[in-house]
Amino acid sequence: MVTRRDVLKALAIASTPPLLLARDASAARKKAQISSQVEAWMNRWMTGEKKLGGAMRVSRFRDPIYFLIAPISWTPNLNDAGKYQAVEVPTGFVTDFASIPPIFFSVLRADGEYAYAAVIHDYLYWTQMRTREEADEIIKLAMRDLKVDSVKLTAIYEAVRHFGGKAWNDNARLKSQGEKRILIKFPDDPTINWEEWKKQPGVFAT
Repeated sequence: MVTRRDVLKALAIASTPPLLLARDASAARKKAQISSQVEAWMNRWMTGEKKLGGAMRVSRFRDPIYFLIAPISWTPNLNDAGKYQAVEVPTGFVTDFASIPPIFFSVLRADGEYAYAAVIHDYLYWTQMRTREEADEIIKLAMRDLKVDSVKLTAIYEAVRHFGGKAWNDNARLKSQGEKRILIKFPDDPTINWEEWKKQPGVFAT
């Protein structure tokens, strides 16, 4: 059945100059292309190919200690999904990025391209809800997802495997003494340092 709308549409096309029709066709192709790209992105996201979630947005204290002002996450790819679970680091988590001695800063910066993975690792070392071995494997996989240079990746992974035990044990001790690392209140004074802020009442999640 031909509707009134069909007739009006046909008349409109018949009376449209060829140049406008060409423009409309080009616009339609472009719209279809964008739609296809969006659909492909959604499919990748829904099938778990989105390994790193959220840009890392941070603020800092006067000393080089940082805190997230938005959450970040890491999701294992399909091959590793059976071995590891996704990690989400909440807003307010306090971190020093990669714990690298200053003597190595000329080669490995604390805030290098592996910083996202380092925050994931820091969170796992702090919460200790996974084993230390799993936390170390996850930083390696996250650095691969970030396309960190293989030499740097290996150096950082070997460092955490050989020397991370002290940080793990220190975290366990600090937690047992009541220290917290997830803020619910952020400083607005750029001169305050971490040691001062963490003594303020009501700044941490319970």
